[in-house]
Amino acid sequence: MSAQLIDGKAIAAEIRAEAKVAASALREQGIIPCLAAVLVGDNPASKAYVGNKRRACEEVGIESQLHTPSADISAADLLALIDRLNADAAVHGILVQLPLPDHIDEDRVIERLCPAKDVDGFHPANVGRLVIGLDTLRPCTPAGIPELIVRSGLEVSGQHVVIIGRSNIVGKPAMNLLVQKAAGANATVTVCHSGTTDLPSITRLGDILIAAIGRAHYVTADMVKPGATVIDVGINRVADESAKQGYRLVGDVDFDAVKEVAGAITPVPGGVGPMTVAMLMVNTVKAAQAT
Repeated sequence: MSAQLIDGKAIAAEIRAEAKVAASALREQGIIPCLAAVLVGDNPASKAYVGNKRRACEEVGIESQLHTPSADISAADLLALIDRLNADAAVHGILVQLPLPDHIDEDRVIERLCPAKDVDGFHPANVGRLVIGLDTLRPCTPAGIPELIVRSGLEVSGQHVVIIGRSNIVGKPAMNLLVQKAAGANATVTVCHSGTTDLPSITRLGDILIAAIGRAHYVTADMVKPGATVIDVGINRVADESAKQGYRLVGDVDFDAVKEVAGAITPVPGGVGPMTVAMLMVNTVKAAQAT
């Protein structure tokens, strides 16, 4: 019997609808939520991601600004732009689309953001608050994971969560979110990575398995505990001559095989991806509410 399909598109639509209600309430108070996106250069993938985020803003009732400095902008000029947005009371959230050109230090740019406007949740101050369990702007992709699970009628509390990947964007913040003594969390969490020995023996312990390593179809059926909930964060391009663009998107999980073992699973696309944008809308409204 195949696993329950966790519908990220439907759950993300629910969350965007809730954010729309909250944004409308702010507008009635004379506060217009505003997200400023900074897109450096013309990376096609980055342009597509920012486009998706701006369309979501329009749907939710969030004003969006787009700043598009050229790829050769100096670090000093980019930091000056961040300073202007930090100082602009009409801007509640600032999104710097990553990656940045090689000559710009991403950490320095992230640290320049006002933490209260850091709607990606990457600033060290927000990371620190997340670790010790204080209310904060949470990284969007990890924040969407417990929403996917709980809104699908599944449990997180008391479960053993195994995460494959220790990035600052997904793996580490997911660990810190899910281990907290809080609703949608309270799990026992194990983090695996490139230094882990005998990885399958650990992943098979997971009641919830989160794959976030960026390697197509890396997680196979023999790595999954029967009945586990599998959350696939990966988005990988693989060649496909039958596709119009010459490739198709797949996750880090071998979906067709794993769905026959898992109890519930997210597809790629249509799983975690829509949640990232939905949680960005939540963070932007939350930032506006705090003003």
